[in-house]
Amino acid sequence: MQLWVGLGNPGSKYAMNRHNVGFMAIDALSEIHNLPEPSKKFLGWVQEGRIENQKILFLKPATFMNESGRSIRAAMDFYKLSPENVTVFYDELDIAPFKIKIKTGGGAAGHNGIRSTIKHIGENFRRIRIGIGHPGHKDRVSGYVLGNYAKDEINDLADMLGSIGAEAHWLAQNDTIRFMTDYAMRMQNMKV
Repeated sequence: MQLWVGLGNPGSKYAMNRHNVGFMAIDALSEIHNLPEPSKKFLGWVQEGRIENQKILFLKPATFMNESGRSIRAAMDFYKLSPENVTVFYDELDIAPFKIKIKTGGGAAGHNGIRSTIKHIGENFRRIRIGIGHPGHKDRVSGYVLGNYAKDEINDLADMLGSIGAEAHWLAQNDTIRFMTDYAMRMQNMKV
């Protein structure tokens, strides 16, 4: 089994925040892959499903961003999973908006949700880093990250989330190179 986690803050007032793009990714995967309704478990909301014959537990921690690792640890302990079975979707300031980078391991780079995750499970999990861009000055970061996507970004956001969902079968098979290639091609075709 794999555990795919989207990071975000619970509550409707945070729903469209850039910081909640991890939650949005899980919601898109849920819709595209016809997952059952979420249930409350492991200090979050979980859905179980399959992508390409891979059993996947989808998790949105309800602990608020800074305590995400507690929820992830609870799910891992129940299913006896190791960090190598975990994929975390989250926002990344230092990547251009709607671009994605994937890596395994490394530090938190100032992201409190990743800091909490590392604290509870270690560094060796796969990260789907979803670019939100940088506001230009560090004093503006908090308001920017906790701000909603602008109206003129919504179509690009929808294209990105749809592309993640459509190409997720490559992630399920641990073929991150093919995922990145097909994601990039799909996004480029939407711009034409």
